[in-house]
Amino acid sequence: MIYAAMVLGVLGGAVGMIVGFFGYGFVELYHWASSWLIDVAPQAAQQISPVEDEDRIQLLSLLAPVAAVAGGPMVLTHRFLGAMFLGGSAGGMYYGFAFNVFTMFPIAMCGLAAVLALLAGPPSRPSASS
Repeated sequence: MIYAAMVLGVLGGAVGMIVGFFGYGFVELYHWASSWLIDVAPQAAQQISPVEDEDRIQLLSLLAPVAAVAGGPMVLTHRFLGAMFLGGSAGGMYYGFAFNVFTMFPIAMCGLAAVLALLAGPPSRPSASS
């Protein structure tokens, strides 16, 4: 069960990175397009709807997938801390991008990985055998 949590966390972080690239890139594209349109066509620039809370989107585009990629392998030795990273990643992706067709898989993978890590119990200690 703990290996499933690790694999789901890393895969959720990898898919979340793709979502993060597009989220961060969309905010940058918005800045570029709005500044370019102000110079070229000021009336058209007013037609573009602004991106709400750009800093939140850009920050969570970076932090949420990185937390999942870090939390996945962490569950092997520090189950609770890894589960907190994975749960925080799922919550961060939900808060930053909402639940939609692009984010449903990374949110579900990271959330399930957090639950599996918590249910796996304490880490097993190697026994000293002679």
